Amino acid sequence: MTSALTLPLQTAWFIPLYGLAGMIVSLPWAFGWFRRDAHKPPAYLNILLTLVAVIHGSLVLRDVMLTGPALIRVPWLSVADLNLEISFSLSLTNVSALELITGLSLLSQIYSLGYMDKEWALARFFALLGFFEGAMSGVVLSDSLFQSYFLLEMLTLSTYLLVGFWYAQPLVVTAARDAFLTKRVGDVLLLMSVVAVTAWSGVTSFEDLYTWSAQRTLFPLAATLLGLGLIAGPTGKCAQFPMHLWLDEAMEGPNPASILRNSVVVTCGAIVLLKVMPLLQNAPVTLVVLQVIGAISAIGGSLVSIAQVDIKRTLSYSTTAYLGLVFIAISLQVPVLALLLLYAHAVSKALLSMSVGGVIASTNCQDITELGGLASRMPATTGSFLIGGAGLVGLLPLGGFLCLAQAVELIGAREVIFVPVFLTTNVLTALNLTRVFRQVFLGQSLAKTRRAAEVNWLMALPMVALAVIVLLTPFLLIRLESLDGLLAFPLWAAALVVISGVIGVSIGGLIPLNKAWSRSLNPILRWLQDLLENDFYTERFYRVTIVNVVASFSRLAGWFDSTVVDGVLHGLARISLQSAEGLKLSISGQTQSYVLTVIAAIVILLSSLSWILN
Repeated sequence: MTSALTLPLQTAWFIPLYGLAGMIVSLPWAFGWFRRDAHKPPAYLNILLTLVAVIHGSLVLRDVMLTGPALIRVPWLSVADLNLEISFSLSLTNVSALELITGLSLLSQIYSLGYMDKEWALARFFALLGFFEGAMSGVVLSDSLFQSYFLLEMLTLSTYLLVGFWYAQPLVVTAARDAFLTKRVGDVLLLMSVVAVTAWSGVTSFEDLYTWSAQRTLFPLAATLLGLGLIAGPTGKCAQFPMHLWLDEAMEGPNPASILRNSVVVTCGAIVLLKVMPLLQNAPVTLVVLQVIGAISAIGGSLVSIAQVDIKRTLSYSTTAYLGLVFIAISLQVPVLALLLLYAHAVSKALLSMSVGGVIASTNCQDITELGGLASRMPATTGSFLIGGAGLVGLLPLGGFLCLAQAVELIGAREVIFVPVFLTTNVLTALNLTRVFRQVFLGQSLAKTRRAAEVNWLMALPMVALAVIVLLTPFLLIRLESLDGLLAFPLWAAALVVISGVIGVSIGGLIPLNKAWSRSLNPILRWLQDLLENDFYTERFYRVTIVNVVASFSRLAGWFDSTVVDGVLHGLARISLQSAEGLKLSISGQTQSYVLTVIAAIVILLSSLSWILN
């Protein structure tokens, strides 16, 4: 730790601990040591600690913008040649991502207080939110590959616990299990690469790894395998193909947790990918794989989202789509564009998730074909959905437009083939959000919406605050030094983005919508809708192939263990018992017989040893 650093910078490593402290102070209520009906004190304590984290982070951000980046290193473990330390990088990118996480966590916790007011396990929920926040804050600040992996494991665990919060429901248990196991696949591959690169380089900090990577050239096969392992972890965290199904299933968990999961959890995964990118320069195959993953996720996620009737799932697949664009930007070495997309997407998607949560809380319904006419009854929720949707797609002059216009220019200068991917994703996202808005907020009121009322003030306050932030996103992005000067994109790029957004909104506004729209009578259209609604039958394909193969090997291993291994051991046991039964009949009770037997055994043993040695 450098003594010349200001006090906020020196104590910046406290910020991830605020969330963990919130978890600890909530445990007495979560374990039932205090009265369960007095569950709001832990919520207030968590909100207070997160507010302190936001204030502390803003001071750190101010100092970083004034004095430049800083590095904090604290020795942790030194054994033989292994030297581990807790290290945090206070760069502009990391600290701004930290403020994004803590800020959205603060708003989502206030929102949770209104959304889950009657939840008897509120203390346990806020304890999990604190754990969630602490893990995410540590991930974005981490300056060590090993430390990042450890914190990603914490993030996987916290996701599992939050998705499975309502553990009495079978669908929730299945969703939590699938989310955990899917992420574990990426985490195991990441661990293999972490162990390999640490063994080869002897260092764990990213700066030292960058130096080693620039000076050392690996064999192409080793570099490719190392790169594929390093991107596997972020691929799972960002819900990218082929590890994308968990995010859709995770929608079974509480909606306030979905706000963070759809906005900043995926951002953490992308930040880790940005940090390991300099290690992939000698692995061109890995970069191509990233581009393929990003393109499939962007187009596939956008197509699947337009066929969903569950209002939460219409958003989860669009998250996969936008993170696919981030993967493309990262693979093409445009990190600034990736950050633009991440920040603009996070605030807009969080606002959309809050709006959708308000609809669910007011109507107890998630099927958009059973909703309608909510605009007049829920003006704040309606306005939040409109602003969040406008901020996500390329509509002037919000963050989505800024990002996509910049993407068209920068991506077009490198790989023009990916420009249609960005524009098509924008068209499909605008179409999806428009048809959801028409179905839910416009039209006539149906049975489940006639008595709907606006959400309480604890839910409305963070929605309004976040709506203001979404409107100010372009100005906030320009304030960051690393994004300075990026508004100089050509007019043709801006025109393409605007046209694509208008096309998507127009199609979404003109297509016929009714209760039967999700299940057409036309057999060809119905087949297409079923294909998209079931995510191209990806889950069924996995079940037929991977799951069945693993299950078959498990059954074979079980048979081998029970038949062969157990059979051999049981046979030896029977032989031993039969030998003992036979020997006991030869007992004579004469001491000299026993002594003779022992001497004979010793002689045979010594003779065998001397023969072996000679």
